[in-house]
This record gives sequence, structure tokens and C-alpha cells, in this order.
Amino acid sequence: MSPQRADHRRGAGAGTTARRAARFPVVDPATGEPFDEAPDQHPDEVDAVVARAHRAWRGWRADAPARTAALHAAADAVEAAGGDLAPLLTREQGKPLAEAYGEVARTAARLRYFAELAPETRPITDGRPVRGEVRWRSLGPVAAIVPWNFPVQLAAAKCAPALAAGNTVVLKPSPFTPLATRLLGTVLASVLPPDVLTVVTGREPLGARLASHPGVRHVTFTGSVPAGRAVAGAAADSLARVTLELGGNDAAILLDDVEVERVADRLFWAAFRNCGQVCMAVKRVYAPARLHAEVVEALAERARTVAVGPGLDPGTRLGPVSNGPQLARVEQVVRRALADGARAAAGGRRPDRPGHFFAPTVLTRVPPESAVVTEEQFGPVLPVVAYGSVEEAVAAANGTRYGLGGSVWSADPDRAEAVVDRLDCGTAWINHHAELSLAQPFAGTGDSGVGVAGGPWGLYGNLRPFVVHRPPGEPGEPGEAT
Repeated sequence: MSPQRADHRRGAGAGTTARRAARFPVVDPATGEPFDEAPDQHPDEVDAVVARAHRAWRGWRADAPARTAALHAAADAVEAAGGDLAPLLTREQGKPLAEAYGEVARTAARLRYFAELAPETRPITDGRPVRGEVRWRSLGPVAAIVPWNFPVQLAAAKCAPALAAGNTVVLKPSPFTPLATRLLGTVLASVLPPDVLTVVTGREPLGARLASHPGVRHVTFTGSVPAGRAVAGAAADSLARVTLELGGNDAAILLDDVEVERVADRLFWAAFRNCGQVCMAVKRVYAPARLHAEVVEALAERARTVAVGPGLDPGTRLGPVSNGPQLARVEQVVRRALADGARAAAGGRRPDRPGHFFAPTVLTRVPPESAVVTEEQFGPVLPVVAYGSVEEAVAAANGTRYGLGGSVWSADPDRAEAVVDRLDCGTAWINHHAELSLAQPFAGTGDSGVGVAGGPWGLYGNLRPFVVHRPPGEPGEPGEAT
């Protein structure tokens, strides 16, 4: 057993609390059986954790060069630990091992990217003789609450900009996927000062207590809309800043000149990667009526033949649904769609095997008001809906309460771009979907969330402006605030 894995099993990690907590089981979704345990920390422990994070903040915020060096070292440490992190991530989350290694690589890349970002002091030029400038200050302890679909990558997406800005972080993973995040904490403990990053694990009300803690100055959360509303309400009492990424119901519109076989692979994986458990996955396809049958068959053929199995099996391309409650949700939404009159061109049911598997499903003849179209199914399910005009397709794509992403597919990119401009969402693509840059803003409209993450916007979201005014003619130059 490697040192990192041994630390994980002992419960070691950055800022782990000394008190011995009760434990809860962690289930392998490929078998449906528990394979390990994690500490079920008591909500009362949050007080001490946040207090230590606040004390650590005083030193961490004061030394920007040290932060840069530490975040680069953190990226190196994550890469070095990939052989331990990736298999553990697959074991608790279910995704194929190659995708788990990719998630670890993206985690390191985020740390490295934000290590090189720094806020800019900006002069205020308004024609008055008083000289002014905008400087930036960190907020204090940040609560980062991450979901189970990309637990390590999303931990970095929240922690890297917060740490780069000079804040300290209390990180809480989903109780479905706590182990790889605790191991990430162990890895980072070797390069970060004590209590700059603390990992806490447990079931509710641990997350609610963290979000509502008066010592937390920013709560960043990814998860469901109901949970996001609860987090926002909890943070409101202390007037903490919130950043909420609450999922989406992304539509892909195929125009009538699209070459179906040319785009079918890209479209399929944009919908089914990570077993469809991607916030910005394609969750609805709108196909012109004359191409509808061809689109359905192209996607269904891929769904029927893709290799489904445990993520640790080398040949697996699609793993299981990550946890039991989400599997039940997927099964329910498909059952309702079939009862509404939809037909499964592929899949439509759970296979006869152990674990949280659901056959990759392509649905046709789906009523537009069916929940599988109007709600986020977040699983290996894709409805394909026929449309008569582009206006009809755009109206349908914009016709839900979500607005995270969307895409338009065409043989003519210029024609597609004219349609993309009409989508009401935060990010739109032409002839691909759900590909992101570390340097871009990440945000949505409607129920898809509040606030902006990613790129420089993510850094400034973890800072507050500090304005200094100075009358003209004073000797010397203003010093730089920390």
C-alpha cells in the first residue's frame, strides 16, 4: 500500500480534525456494495475548523509569491499521486479509469493555471485631481462544497482560485465520493501550510452547518437546484458571498444541412461521457423532421454497442451511474417518459447485473412536456425530439428554467453561429459541446446558478475591492496593500 493510500485509510489530510468521528460506508457503484468508510464528522467540529482556517488566513494572504510557489508545488504533487488518486476515484465514483486519470490531470492544470493569476491594481481616472486606485483583498475562509460527478476536478475548480486569491478553504465533498477528496487533502498537506486547506467529510447537516457558519465569507457550491437554494438561504444569515453552479438541461440543435454520421460520435459522447453525469452534457437533441430517424438510429447504434462495465475494467467506455439515489432518479424519469408515449430506440432499462448500471438510452417520440425533456435527467439518457422550423427548435431549447450551455450543429459554421446567438445560456458551441477552457468564464442563466467561476472571473470572485484615494502633490507613491 502506497503512503498516500495509507494516509487515506487512516483519515489523514490537510487540516483533518483530531477528534475521532463516527464513520459511514462508501459504496462502489460497479458492485452496489460498500468497499470502504469515511469519517462522519459532527457539525460541531466546523467551529474549530473554521477558526483554524481564519488563523491560517493571516499568513497565507500576506505572501503572494509564496502562494504561487505553493500552488505550483501542489500541481506537481497531484500529478505525482495520480496512480493512487485515479483508481480510488474510479472505485467510488464509477467512471472509467482513463477518465479518472484525465480528471486528475485537469485538477493539476487548474492549480497551475491559477498559480499564475494575480489581481491587477487599477487606477481610477475620472478627471478629478484626487488620485485613486483599486486594489484587491482576499475574503477570508471559503467553504467549497463539491458534488459527486467530478469530485476531484471540481474541488480544484473551487479551491485553486480561492487559494490563489489569498483565502483559506474548508472543502466538503459529497458523502457519495469522499475518499479521493480526502486523499487529495493528504497530497496537498505536504505542500500547503497547516489549515490553509481543510477537508471535512460527513452527511447532513454537516454541509448546512458549514454554509451557514458566520466565519465563512464565501460559499461556493455545485449541485442540484433545491440544494443550491438551501445553501443560499444558509449563507444569507451571515451575508456571505455565494457562487452556485446548479446544473443544466443543455440542448443541441441540429440544422437540416448537418452530416449525421460525421457528427454522431461527437454528439454521442457529448451526451454520454461520465455516464451522462456532466452539468454541461447534451441532455436534449432537436433534429429536423427529415433527419430525425437517421439521427435516432446513429445515436442508438452507438448506445447499443458501447462497452459498459466497471470503470476499472480496461475495455469499459461507460461505467455505472454513480450512486443509488441517482440511479432511481434515472429509472423513474425513463419510466415516466415511456408511459407518456416515448419509445426506447436503445436501452430503457437496468441490465440484469449487479451494481448501479443503466443501459445507455436513446428515446424517440418523446412528448415535449415530458420530464425527460424539461428537467435535467443527469444520467445515460438522451431524448431526440423532431422539429419543423429553426424558430421552433430555438424556442424549445430556451423553453426550460435552465440556461447553462447549448450547441448548434451544421455543415455551415456561419449559419450555425447565427442560431447560437439566439440561445439563452452561459456558453454555446458550434459543432461540439461541453469543451471548456481554463481561461473562460463559467456561468449560466435562470436556475443554472448565481455568480461566475473560471478564468480571471473566478479569481476576482474570491476577492473584494479596496479603494485608496490620495490628494495630489503628496510626496512618495502609494504603497501596495496586502
